[in-house]
Amino acid sequence: MSGTELTERAQLLLKNLVERYIRDGQPVGSRTLSRDEQIGLSPATVRNVMADLDELGLIHSPHTSAGRVPTIKGYRLFVDSLLTIKPLNRGTVSTIQKQIGGGVDPDRLLASASRQLSDITSMAGVVMLPRREVAALRQVEFLPLSSRRVLVILVLNEREVQNRIIHTSRDYSPAELQQIANYLTQLCGGQDLRQARARLLREMDESRRSMNQMMTDAIEMAAQAFTTEGVEQDCLIEGQTNLMSYAEMGNMERMRKLFDAFNQKRDILQLLDQSLHANGVQIFIGEESGYEVLGGCSVVSAPYKVDNEVIGVLGVIGPTRMAYDRVIPIVDMTARLLGSSLNQFK
Repeated sequence: MSGTELTERAQLLLKNLVERYIRDGQPVGSRTLSRDEQIGLSPATVRNVMADLDELGLIHSPHTSAGRVPTIKGYRLFVDSLLTIKPLNRGTVSTIQKQIGGGVDPDRLLASASRQLSDITSMAGVVMLPRREVAALRQVEFLPLSSRRVLVILVLNEREVQNRIIHTSRDYSPAELQQIANYLTQLCGGQDLRQARARLLREMDESRRSMNQMMTDAIEMAAQAFTTEGVEQDCLIEGQTNLMSYAEMGNMERMRKLFDAFNQKRDILQLLDQSLHANGVQIFIGEESGYEVLGGCSVVSAPYKVDNEVIGVLGVIGPTRMAYDRVIPIVDMTARLLGSSLNQFK
């Protein structure tokens, strides 16, 4: 549903209700809304419109309260169609620029970014560390397993070893696998894994007819073997305890699971990974994240770039009742400043 599918007064009422609930944290009743001069509707009309919004699943009444609060669906419509982004005040801009506008090394800049996101929003600030720029291939080995499976052993950079299993279209003898491994090591040794894979696939498309069978087999196996899925990723999280101050997140079992997720980082990283290719700020509200532990949270994220190439993501994790109009520009500006500052270390 988009905002245009609602009547003008329904849009106005929903916008007012969400803004009041975000500000006050209390269910909003029809009497309160009818007193608002901006709405200018009678109590009876407000009740009827609220009933329509409730039926559409945009608001609901918690427990036995006479007031209403937004649902995840209501928040989504509000953020996509009704939200008015507020420009950041000079004090906030100055604070972010001072902390992230420069630094003595990239690690401190990344730590400052997560800390500033937490301090300014009073929520949890998170920064995905830059993806490793180079995973240089030193050596590749293939060992035959059963059922057309092959164990790939990759030696990367200086001493890092990664193992992965690939599936082949036919059976290979140990001698064939050794020949293919020698060919790929000689051809791609010292090259970045991503770049080597992309070049091999491009050459295969351009020169398939002139290749012998061994070269074709080698490139097809490299397409599976030369991935970067196993490259270790990490993130910095600051201000987790800030979330304990929000009443709607006061369920201790929910907080325990959330803190476990912060400690393990796996789910957080996978969610941030979805934002790597986003164009600007991305917002996950409640269960939209796909992770049950984040069901009561919203995540506002944005990618940061060096030389116009996305190398990581940062963001804020907080309750669904967050001031989106303020958090969104904070996250956006922090991402831009961090990327700009990291450029000096390229």
